[in-house]
Amino acid sequence: MTDPQPETQTILAELRPSPPRRVVGVVILAVLGAVLIWLALAYPPAAFGWTVFLLGFGAACLWLAVRMWQVTGQGLVLTRDILRDHDGAVLARVDQIRAVNRGVFAFKPAGGFTLALSQAGPRGWAPGLWWRLGRSVGVGGVTHRHEARYMAEVLDQLIKTRT
Repeated sequence: MTDPQPETQTILAELRPSPPRRVVGVVILAVLGAVLIWLALAYPPAAFGWTVFLLGFGAACLWLAVRMWQVTGQGLVLTRDILRDHDGAVLARVDQIRAVNRGVFAFKPAGGFTLALSQAGPRGWAPGLWWRLGRSVGVGGVTHRHEARYMAEVLDQLIKTRT
């Protein structure tokens, strides 16, 4: 027999990465990193600084591809109280969300939305899934557009019922 979940822990919306977008994003980053490293080694520039730059940028792209693959294995969960990832990291508390920006000209991840918060939170980033900088949280990237739209609408309703 299972205990019923409290109302605050009921999942209202879930946002998972799209497998094709996830693979394409990781492959593009990995190929870019490999090409930059190959370019630095096969055709080294005359200036040593450019070689270091190409190697560093290529290594950063490869690291980013690995990091993106790791974090996009899971998704995001929205409950009445919080927006969090599947690992438990809290992106935003619902009572701190002032607005949901999902318009065409909004500064947001691809196929996603941006949250305007009343209080600044710690900076964070999960490549391809979400970012948090100051009072803004961006959600989306390699996620399904329709799931992101649904989550944004649910957040809008939660904000409207709160006021």
